[in-house]
Amino acid sequence: MDKREQFYKKLKKKLKKDTVFPAKYLFKFIVPSNEVAVKQVEDIFDFTGAVITKTSSKTGKYVSLSVLVVMKKADDIILKYKQAEKVEGIISL
Repeated sequence: MDKREQFYKKLKKKLKKDTVFPAKYLFKFIVPSNEVAVKQVEDIFDFTGAVITKTSSKTGKYVSLSVLVVMKKADDIILKYKQAEKVEGIISL
């Protein structure tokens, strides 16, 4: 099992233990400051009722995205993280 799979397995266990679903969940990402990367992250949460807050870094090289959204179950959260992995240069926090 690779590190990513171990991370998701551990996350799922923690979410099931600590969270009562449906629940608000805050995703945090850092992406390179280009419209394509920001749009890709926004598209992942399209039609979910998510509130997305964007903040540019001091140098303007990166954009921080905070996404607050109601999630129905732990598997849905993990799915969103896996979709986000496909965005080039993304860092999930």
